[in-house]
Amino acid sequence: MAELSRRSMLRVAAGAAALGGLWAQGAPPAVAGQDVHRRIVDDARMVWKRLPQGWQEGPFLANGFLGVQFYAGAQPNVLKVMLSHSRVQDQRGQWEAGIGYSRLPIGYLTLTFAGAITAVDWHLDLYNAELGGTITTTRGSVRFSALVHNDQDLLLVSLTGEAAAEWGFTPLKSATTRTIRKPPEYTANPDPKLASAGAVRYCEQPLHAGGGYTTAWRERTIGTRRLLAATVAYGLPEPTHTAEAISRVNRASTAIPDLLVAGHRRWWNAFYRRSFVSIPDKRIQRFYWIQLYKTACATRANGPVVAEWGPWFPEVGNSWTAVWWNLNVQVTYPIVNSSNHSELDAVTETFRRDHANLELSVPPAYRDGETYALSHPGDWRLRPGGTRAVGIPGPATKNDQTGNLIWGLHNVWLAYRHSMDVRVLRDVLYPTLAKALNYYRHFLATGPDGALHLPMTRSPEYADAADCTYDLSLIRWAARTLVESAAKLRIDDPRVPAWREIGEKLVPYHQDPAQGVLIGDGVPLAESHRHFSHLLWLYPLREKLWDRPGDRDIMRRTFAHWSSAQEKWHGYSFAAASSMSSVMDAPEEALRYLKIFLDGTVVADTQLTPNTMYREGANLAIESPITAAQSVVDMLLQGDHGVLKVFPSVSSAWPDASFESLRAEGAFLVDASRRNGATEWIRVHSEAGEPLTLRHGIPGDIEVRDARGRRLPWRHEGPGTISVPLGRGGTAVVTRRGARPALEPRDVPGDRGTPAWGV
Repeated sequence: MAELSRRSMLRVAAGAAALGGLWAQGAPPAVAGQDVHRRIVDDARMVWKRLPQGWQEGPFLANGFLGVQFYAGAQPNVLKVMLSHSRVQDQRGQWEAGIGYSRLPIGYLTLTFAGAITAVDWHLDLYNAELGGTITTTRGSVRFSALVHNDQDLLLVSLTGEAAAEWGFTPLKSATTRTIRKPPEYTANPDPKLASAGAVRYCEQPLHAGGGYTTAWRERTIGTRRLLAATVAYGLPEPTHTAEAISRVNRASTAIPDLLVAGHRRWWNAFYRRSFVSIPDKRIQRFYWIQLYKTACATRANGPVVAEWGPWFPEVGNSWTAVWWNLNVQVTYPIVNSSNHSELDAVTETFRRDHANLELSVPPAYRDGETYALSHPGDWRLRPGGTRAVGIPGPATKNDQTGNLIWGLHNVWLAYRHSMDVRVLRDVLYPTLAKALNYYRHFLATGPDGALHLPMTRSPEYADAADCTYDLSLIRWAARTLVESAAKLRIDDPRVPAWREIGEKLVPYHQDPAQGVLIGDGVPLAESHRHFSHLLWLYPLREKLWDRPGDRDIMRRTFAHWSSAQEKWHGYSFAAASSMSSVMDAPEEALRYLKIFLDGTVVADTQLTPNTMYREGANLAIESPITAAQSVVDMLLQGDHGVLKVFPSVSSAWPDASFESLRAEGAFLVDASRRNGATEWIRVHSEAGEPLTLRHGIPGDIEVRDARGRRLPWRHEGPGTISVPLGRGGTAVVTRRGARPALEPRDVPGDRGTPAWGV
């Protein structure tokens, strides 16, 4: 993480002046005169009227690295501030990643008051990424503000009030909390050392593998304010962490607090202006904005790809101690593309930086220098640890991990398609996807029917099957994408004929007249299944399209059978069902599935929590709420297979909607307004000059103009659909003929009496 230099502090001086040196009073509330971006994010602020009891209720702060959660301590007069870090992990690679590269618990700060806590009044201000409010005790009250600095691994807390309140720190045992396949010879890391260096107190935690991590904190007083700076530093292989932590805290403690805060706020304020969404259901609208906040807390392009808990660590932990590549990462990241936040895309950067480690997941007999795979769990450097590898297709050697890598690379494909940055295609996707497909090529064999067949693998979390639909859909997508990419890159690749043959000869999905597509050859879906592995071809791969009448029957039958049994579904199942409904032109069903999840419905002991986190049993999982935000976007904008669709799946319960700068495939930035049940206007800006076919949905005659109001040529392509020749950097504005609406985002009318998220 970058430190705040003197030059940086001078740059933010103007912003600091606006704070008036009153950071302890928290961020100023929104006022009516502020712009719509600020108003809509302020409206989504989370509120706590009682003391949260754990991670399922508490407020959360982070910057992609340092994560912090606030909730009740073990004693009635104690506030607990849980500290976590996405890079703090073990480094004992002799064991599989969930053990040997396990994320490690750090510990928690405590704020101990003279009296018992009797009430709280907190708000999490998303626009400034700050928690603030009051804590009332039997001996008085404290007003506070807290943030995790965007540019540094620093927790800053400002307090005014009860002078006797005292900070402390409790380390947690530095050991994996995973119990699955934990070897008997595993031992925890050495005990930590608590010490001080001048005004800084610290806890130094060494690792058996070398290096370690240190938590450091320091408090100082300015007038009536008490200012705490705390950090976590990780050092490997050299033990640099203690010196780094002490130095960082000392620098922060001698800086002007309002300068630090101003720089932090500037990043977050700019973040929320990169796109805009407003819908009539204000609970869903607020949920959407909270998920964007959460995603920016959880991941940055220069940081680790999200683990199961994001940068946070649930205090008691569980067995999900690493990065889960069998669905969880894959469903988390699409929202960073559609919401126009490529600065959060850690997936593309992970494959760019660490692709060579993918060979470690290939079974040794198939390591030929041209083959990649991805085992899970892994760490954020794509290392599987130990001897763990993906399965070898066949009854005795298969597992459900053969598709992990190609599905993960589909996220890179989405990053490319939304940006049209040829460097992503040429340098990351193309070479890595070719090696990923090579793993399957070792096993594909021509059957008596002349088709290419795949030996037995395992459909994730369900059953073994030859010609497993999950794997076939990924193979088919990879082969087609590689052929198209070679043409796009103008590469005369000798592998293209083999890829083309796979696309042409790969066995069709096995089907049943009633159930649609099966799990695999002779294996039906016979019970409720939370995973949508046998439906990837429908979504997100979009192999079959509702726009093609011949595809509709198999899409409808397969989805209907899967969705007919929901008793084992999890949060991401409902989000996927919502998005699938949207691409099948079923807006009322799309909204219904989304609301089942957002309403906190308990299914299979899983539930969205009051702070929009998500539990499976008692375990934290980050992906389901974030992928539900993508389900909202899928209602408002879709862009695939060359057709850009605006408001394609908006419920009749949403007569109005507005969005700005949502990003679609083809590198289109799209603004649009829906009013009184119909599309009012659309503005499309092309960053790459890709062909634009637009399904606009505007009733009656239309006109198309450029950004300066000049008429643009266009061609009718079907009901409500036109094509517009739009070059790189060009803009097209589509309206009803003769209409001149205000081309601005708006916070549309809705139920503003809906309670805020929080407790």
